[in-house]
Amino acid sequence: MRGFHALFAALVLLPAGLRGSEGPGGAAAGVRVDGSGDAEAGRASCPGRCRCELDGLLLRVDCSDLELRAVPSDLSVFTSYLDLSMNNMTLISAGALSSLHFLQELRLPGNDLSFIPKGAFAGLYNLKVLMLQNNQLRSVPAEAFNNLHNLQSLHLNNNRIVSMGTNCFHGLHSLETLDLNYNQLMEFPTAIRSLRHLKELGFHSNKIQSIPDHAFTGNPSLTTVFFYDNPIQSVGRTAFQNLPELRTLSLNGAAELNEFPDLTGTRSLESLTITGARITSLPTSVCEQLPNLQLLDLSYNQIQSLPSFSACESLQKLDLHHNEVEALEENTFTGLTSLRFLDLSWNRLSTVKPNGFSALPALNRLDLSSNQLSSLPLSGLQTLTHLRLAGNGQLMELIAREDLPRVRWMELPYAFQCCAFISCDRKGGSSWEKEEAVEAAGRDAAVLSSQAEPDWEDFLMEFEDGPKPQHAVHCSPTPGPLRPCRHLLGSWMIRGGVWLMAGTSLISNSLVVLAVFFSPASLVTPTKLLIGLLALVNGLMGVWGGWLAAVDAWTFGSFWRFGAKWESSFLCHLSSFLCVFASQTGLFLLTVAALERCVASAVRSGGRSAGWPLWIRLSICLCFLLGAAITLPPLVAGNSSTSFCLPLPSVSSSLAFSVSMVLFDSLCFLLMTLAYIRFYCQSSKAAPACDEEAALTRHVAWLLFSDCLLYLPVAFLSFSSLLRLPAVGPEAAKALLLLVAPLPACVNPLLYLLFNPLAREELASLAKRTCRGVAPSKLWRRAKARGSTLDSDYDEDVEKQSCDSTQGLVAVEHLKEEEESRGAKGLHSAEAAGLHH
Repeated sequence: MRGFHALFAALVLLPAGLRGSEGPGGAAAGVRVDGSGDAEAGRASCPGRCRCELDGLLLRVDCSDLELRAVPSDLSVFTSYLDLSMNNMTLISAGALSSLHFLQELRLPGNDLSFIPKGAFAGLYNLKVLMLQNNQLRSVPAEAFNNLHNLQSLHLNNNRIVSMGTNCFHGLHSLETLDLNYNQLMEFPTAIRSLRHLKELGFHSNKIQSIPDHAFTGNPSLTTVFFYDNPIQSVGRTAFQNLPELRTLSLNGAAELNEFPDLTGTRSLESLTITGARITSLPTSVCEQLPNLQLLDLSYNQIQSLPSFSACESLQKLDLHHNEVEALEENTFTGLTSLRFLDLSWNRLSTVKPNGFSALPALNRLDLSSNQLSSLPLSGLQTLTHLRLAGNGQLMELIAREDLPRVRWMELPYAFQCCAFISCDRKGGSSWEKEEAVEAAGRDAAVLSSQAEPDWEDFLMEFEDGPKPQHAVHCSPTPGPLRPCRHLLGSWMIRGGVWLMAGTSLISNSLVVLAVFFSPASLVTPTKLLIGLLALVNGLMGVWGGWLAAVDAWTFGSFWRFGAKWESSFLCHLSSFLCVFASQTGLFLLTVAALERCVASAVRSGGRSAGWPLWIRLSICLCFLLGAAITLPPLVAGNSSTSFCLPLPSVSSSLAFSVSMVLFDSLCFLLMTLAYIRFYCQSSKAAPACDEEAALTRHVAWLLFSDCLLYLPVAFLSFSSLLRLPAVGPEAAKALLLLVAPLPACVNPLLYLLFNPLAREELASLAKRTCRGVAPSKLWRRAKARGSTLDSDYDEDVEKQSCDSTQGLVAVEHLKEEEESRGAKGLHSAEAAGLHH
């Protein structure tokens, strides 16, 4: 009867509508009519301040954002579209919309509606879309929508709905889309079981904790279900059975879900996402149940083994990252002829059978990063365009370019593995690859660097069946001066400098150690002990340089073949320890030496004897302990980012550690400088020192000046790299690391040997002692060898020579005493000269 009245009203008003649309001053279909216009027809059909638009014989009314508190009372009966969003309405009175029999879409979002009375939507027989999102609704009362038989889409998202009446959707026989997202639902809405034609259901971002068995029994037409971002603890095993039209199922964060759900009868499923659960295994019949599956995302679970996916012939994307998969069998991916994307990153994958990827003809993206792989079979991966293997520290084998002819983007564990895919010659000459394999000259790749990788999920390219003759390959980490392809040390200038400094450091520091600790003319004072220990640790820097030079010579021209093994070897880690330990401990010993000189001067000015104070012994021990403590953390963390085995910062924690170390070293130099400034300011008040003390004081001052001067470029390089400043390029950084950073280990001993008179006396005395020990031993060995064959006359000669030798030894001892007396006199005269000076 109500439909007959509506039809009668339409027939009565139809002529007026036709006359209004055909007259010379009438508005044509689709013309906007403002509520404040002058046309009489416009004033009669469009409410005040609203914006209206004719749509054939019907009217579209937009009354949004007008601060309305109630539904306008002068709405046309021909209104087919009504937008009342963003107003201040708190209640829709019963019967306010009952005359809008032609209304098909009603928008009420962004109001303050907190309650929907019974009969609020009475009379809206043709309503298809109802939007009530972004209101203050706390519940959906029963029978609120029971007369909306033609309603197809209902939006109740972004409200405060806590509960729903069991019959609140009764009568919505045509409803296809129900949006309950972003509410506060505590329980699964069982009221949806009355929606036989429901196709799309969303109730994600609520507080639902469980999904019961047979939850969707009354919804056989469901095609899409979204209920992620719920604190779901349990899911009924049969919750998703017998949903033949279901296409998409997304279940995230079900922490208590231990078993894969039973999907019997849900054969049309194309997209399945179950993440953040505790699934440990997959049923062997998963593909038999889901033959049309195209996307399977089971990331962030605890899956340990994989079944055969051979029946999932339509599968295009398989995402299994952040699981516990340990091995891939040969039949795991057999039959996946449509698979294009495979993500197995962040697993425990250590074994892949030789033919594990051989049956994937369409695969173009493979992610195996952050696993435990030591080898990778490349059979069947010729179609790959993207490959990720970063984070597999044990995967050191080289990948030939011919095995991956279509690859465009690669992330490998080591930079040396990228040498086969990019040219290392940046000056336009022939690449190393041409020199290694002439037959590959026609397929040399151009290098495209410093470009960001497009998103892994969104970037998808189609390629021709055959490989292109030339293409750009983006490979990271990129080889460069700090991780070279051909030569470890690079240019001959750097190579010669490293050889020269390594030899100079080893020889000169050895001489200083011999002069200080083994010379009979040397009296080991606290300062000389510190100088000797400084030479000892500086010699370790020479060992580091020697090892680098030896590795460069051994791998000359083909460092890329051995680079990965070298960086992970024990010798590389040991050389890293020696280098950092030598530089840090040497700086600390120099600091103690500078402070000792200042304290000794203060003691002399007080008229006391310096002796061997306890604080010096403790300070020396602390220097070695502190040097080891600083060296071990970056070594254990494995922060080396160069082939020179230097622990450079790579993450935020190591970055903070590096910043603190640079500041601490700068503080040591500042402390030494201030101490010596104070020492020279008070030197006029102190008692005059002997020649030996004055020489040692000057030597420590020279050490402080030279080391501080050589530290400035290293500090500048450190701050530039820490602050990501482009002030220093990789070539300059390489030169600084190899030629400037180890330079103090060469300069320090040379300053002592060339400019300190004590060194010459100590080495001369050591040489004399060595010569005196060699001559008697030769005579004794000669007499013993020839004693059994000589006659009596010759025995007398030998005896005479022996007597002469004894006399010679006595004479030598006498000469030694004279030299010592002359040396003492020379010291007194030098001291007097120094005081006069």
